Amino acid sequence: MKVGFIGLGVMGRPMAAHLLAAGHELAVWARRAEAAASLVERGARICANPAELAARSEVVITIVTSSRDVESLAFGPTGLVEGFARGSVHVDMSTIAPSTARDLAARYTERGVGWVDAPVSGGERAAAQAALAIMAGGAAETLERVRPLLDCLGRSLVHVGEAGAGQVAKACNQMIMVAAIQACAEAMHLGRANRVDLDALRTALMGGSANSRMLDLMGGRMVRREFDNGIQARLHHKDFGLVLSEAAAMGVPLPVAAQVWQQLNALMANGWGRDDTSSLLRVLERTSGED
Repeated sequence: MKVGFIGLGVMGRPMAAHLLAAGHELAVWARRAEAAASLVERGARICANPAELAARSEVVITIVTSSRDVESLAFGPTGLVEGFARGSVHVDMSTIAPSTARDLAARYTERGVGWVDAPVSGGERAAAQAALAIMAGGAAETLERVRPLLDCLGRSLVHVGEAGAGQVAKACNQMIMVAAIQACAEAMHLGRANRVDLDALRTALMGGSANSRMLDLMGGRMVRREFDNGIQARLHHKDFGLVLSEAAAMGVPLPVAAQVWQQLNALMANGWGRDDTSSLLRVLERTSGED
């Protein structure tokens, strides 16, 4: 297929490379030319703006930071909509507000362009291994058209529902995941207060019902105090902002998520936004005057 790709960061670059390796004809656009250099060397064509990219693509995939970024790429000056032919599809794999996804889908429908919101879970490693978990929202027939592309990128693909449903699933994923990281931080904080060996504590918990991927991964970083790599906490902070904003607009109570949101706010206030989210442990330590 003729595919366009925007968002060549730590996730997007390996994802685009998988599409090239699968034999798809790839075009890219990036604000910084160096971000696309390795893909251009492998045969991707670089475009001058999103409109040009859309004009030469059947499907455009985006994976960028915020709702505003996606809306600007789609409908801003020289945006994708200016280049899309009728029947083209925009697959957005960013994490954005469900309401934004629904709005963009409706605006595209008026122009005969398809939409799939397909946020992902798994992080940089899963992107590199083509092992992402993909949660999709949009019309079933549109998803089937782009499924061969998404199958190049992930180990699982679930159609959750209509436009926006993929983003709802991603919001739920983030709520559960970051709440689990906060629980790990509190467990390690309690263990430290009792002068328990934290590595032994984590090993004991891993053998019981508390065992989880977050305890393994994030708990390990807390034990080793490796706060300077991994998933940047500012991204989870952004995601929780979306979650709580949507919940407030709908009148949906999320008491645990609201408390985790406050801890993420404290993390950001302490200047740890570019450190790993396991820094939630440091928030507790600073609150207790232990750091």
